[in-house]
Amino acid sequence: MIKGKKIYIRLFEEEDAPALLHLQSKNRSFFERFSMERKDHYYTVETQREKIKQFIEDAKQDRQYNFGIYTYEHDALIGTINLFQVQRGPLQSAFIGYFLDQAHNGRGFMTEAAKLVVKYGFEFLQLHRIEAGVMPHNIGSMRVLEKAGFHKEGIAKQNVKINGKWEDHQVLARINPADLINA
Repeated sequence: MIKGKKIYIRLFEEEDAPALLHLQSKNRSFFERFSMERKDHYYTVETQREKIKQFIEDAKQDRQYNFGIYTYEHDALIGTINLFQVQRGPLQSAFIGYFLDQAHNGRGFMTEAAKLVVKYGFEFLQLHRIEAGVMPHNIGSMRVLEKAGFHKEGIAKQNVKINGKWEDHQVLARINPADLINA
């Protein structure tokens, strides 16, 4: 568990499947505006449990790290945040991705979660760089990343297929401050 002021994050465990399904189902139309198309079978406890099993294996293999975001107030799952496509060797990088329950937007939870996961990526995983891709019209997500220390690098044209359409993405990144000493 990684503790913040208003929230904490922790790696998913198999018993989190019902809570993850509830979060995904409750926010289906909201989340799908910013993600790939998902079929109905995605919204089952079995599929969420299988996803979590894969999350656990991916963390063991140093491929990706998937965290739940929880409030102290209700000890409830309100979002997800992950570091994925972990690259080792000369890159030492990963991408950050996240979703927050629409009812909890605008309260600083995701900014805090992003800062916590970036700290984990830099201090524990020893990453050099963390990247993000955000659709340019997703101003809220852009603000989260900028508040977490990310800087804009450019637009990746038709980079990700969202709901059947290739979408441009603003590329943002953050470099590990420990590595900036030699810059």
